[in-house]
Amino acid sequence: MYEKTIKFIKELYGNQEFTPLSVPKFIGNEKKYLNECIDTTFVSSVGKFVDKFEEDMARYTGAKRAVVCVNGTNALHLAMVLVGVEQNDEVLTQALTFIATCNAISYIGAEPVFIDVDKSTMGLSPDALKAWLATNAEVRNGQCYNKGTGRRVKACIPMHTFGHPVRIEEIVHICKEYHIELIEDAAESVGSKYKGIHTGLFGRVGALSFNGNKTITTGGGGMLLFMDEELGALAKHLSTQAKVPHRWEFRHDHIGYNYRMPNINAALGCAQLEHIDDYIADKRATAVAYADYFKNVDNIIFFTEPEHCFSNYWLNVVILKDNEAQQSFLQETNDNGVMTRPIWELMNRLPMFKRCQHDTLENTIWFADRVVNIPSSVRIRKNS
Repeated sequence: MYEKTIKFIKELYGNQEFTPLSVPKFIGNEKKYLNECIDTTFVSSVGKFVDKFEEDMARYTGAKRAVVCVNGTNALHLAMVLVGVEQNDEVLTQALTFIATCNAISYIGAEPVFIDVDKSTMGLSPDALKAWLATNAEVRNGQCYNKGTGRRVKACIPMHTFGHPVRIEEIVHICKEYHIELIEDAAESVGSKYKGIHTGLFGRVGALSFNGNKTITTGGGGMLLFMDEELGALAKHLSTQAKVPHRWEFRHDHIGYNYRMPNINAALGCAQLEHIDDYIADKRATAVAYADYFKNVDNIIFFTEPEHCFSNYWLNVVILKDNEAQQSFLQETNDNGVMTRPIWELMNRLPMFKRCQHDTLENTIWFADRVVNIPSSVRIRKNS
């Protein structure tokens, strides 16, 4: 049934025997910088590439401060620590997300509450957020509380799904109205912008990921973005075991975390960042090719960037007509050497989170029954 589509995807990626979903691309100074780490022996959490990667990423995104972490999950965890999320608090987020979002909430001992997503963005819906808060929340003494559970609603974590920014300005206003801290899960959206502003800069903290399948990679790694330099400095301190600087003494003034990115990973990040514009241009060109192709294919819609957004198209998305068609597409593509995958299992369907509060999740379920990710690797084959 999908022979022409499989043929098109294979041709787009050079007729490989197997076309993966998303693999890293190394076309620049990666080996040079890694060799420098080895030659100088600075392979751990101290080294010039750690500082350079933070400075370069702050400059690229427009953040006042960037702080590297071991991965995106502990970046999210530390973000919640920084804004004061505590045990038994509630954190508003989406069920349509990678499990890292909810795992990080769980590390705090807080409870996720799942809010529906928008059809236009696949990310947290400000309309659904406002409706849930109007029914379930009240503000007392400058804090938001869930009227049903009595718990404090401390934070909101929207996720920019597959690199497409949510309607973040509206979410900012709602969170301010209800005295809720806003943390952006921008793990998938490095390079994406909403009204010209990079994702991760709208809330108190933004969290990025540089996992092996992301737009740029450090092998494993994450980063926190701040427009508040003091909060960024505290993040750096806490991520390095809260050690008080001294030439030989080991003193610590907070409960800290060993969330430091090694220099060897940061070296990869510096080299990757040098080509991020090339990578995103290439991924957007791939998205244009997909959009042109699928507009002539019945019962398959290619998902394009939302209004006011510049998307990195980290993972390309097609929407099938129903769950049966989704499963058929997944079966046929994977059987024929083209890697595709459905959206993640919804968080409220997992045993750890099935008792968590949620709204109707109407759009969330609609997407889960229809979405398929298709190959999205950078296609550049040589140094540009």
